[in-house]
Amino acid sequence: MEPWPSVGYDELDRDGRGWLVPGAAWWRRQFARPELALVDESCAAERALHAALQATPMRPVADADIGRLADADARDNWRVFLRFRDRVLAAGSIEAAYVGLFAQPEVDLAPLFVDLMAQAILRGLLDDSDDALEWRAAEMLFRAQRCAVVEGRLLAGDRDTLDRLNRDGGAGALGRLLREAGATPRAVQLEVLTPDHGPAYFAQAERQRFLLDLTTEIERDLGHGVSFRLANARSGQKGLARVLERWVAHLLGVRVRITALARIDDTNWRWHVGLDAVATALLNGLYAGREADVGGTEDIVALFRLDFDDAGDMRADLAGAPVWLAAAKGADGLLRLKPQNLLGNLPLAARS
Repeated sequence: MEPWPSVGYDELDRDGRGWLVPGAAWWRRQFARPELALVDESCAAERALHAALQATPMRPVADADIGRLADADARDNWRVFLRFRDRVLAAGSIEAAYVGLFAQPEVDLAPLFVDLMAQAILRGLLDDSDDALEWRAAEMLFRAQRCAVVEGRLLAGDRDTLDRLNRDGGAGALGRLLREAGATPRAVQLEVLTPDHGPAYFAQAERQRFLLDLTTEIERDLGHGVSFRLANARSGQKGLARVLERWVAHLLGVRVRITALARIDDTNWRWHVGLDAVATALLNGLYAGREADVGGTEDIVALFRLDFDDAGDMRADLAGAPVWLAAAKGADGLLRLKPQNLLGNLPLAARS
């Protein structure tokens, strides 16, 4: 069963380096998006444009053709989409378009299409994985998450799903996650993803109903004032680490090892990468010697150590030093990962 059917993975080819090349059927799939689909009010010019692109999905479209559309929103939607299509066609693959997008001073594509490219790339990277934790962790790279501590566990839930449940009726036994987001849950059951849920996840992955446990350590109380901590063997952070390793290898061509941590202990801190805007600001402050307030450190939801398999892939002055990674939620409890940060901010050796 295809976990993410909306991607249209079977309509994507691969080029010589294994990067994804959309075929005509994949582009036709995009024309069916709600933003582009015909409606009763669509004018004759829009219907003609839609028909022409269905017949020849990669045909050039002049701005004058868009200007003939009667509806201003339709004109805007088609311009935004065609900028995305033409960027991918010019680059030759989804990966090349994605990498090139973040090599320029400003991102000029709508977030919808940036996330669409990331999901397609991740679908290809996970083609040989049957680990539901990896797939669920990969969703974090293109879907915003709400994070909260529930019964001592740090849980991440899909923002759009939780917001919909807030409107339509609650989240059952784990409804406190919704309450953290200001909702009042009632009937719908959300579950924390475990290895036993693998078949259920793959059968309904795009319903985004599973919460991801990001806890790295579990505290056990033995009584009499004695407690100890155990590593959480199935932490979602481990799944996320494996996904990020694949991401770096595929897009940058270097092998790295990423290890989930509960804390950073490094007296010779040399390099770090924030995996989102909140974490970037927090790490920059710590690196500069500024003390983070308690609330800031509590916003951290994931910490990692990244090591290069080949020290020669790293800048010579940093060879052998670890790279620290972090992800953090904002004051609103939202985590918005920016996997593109790994593309331009790792200390790579210069390439000829």
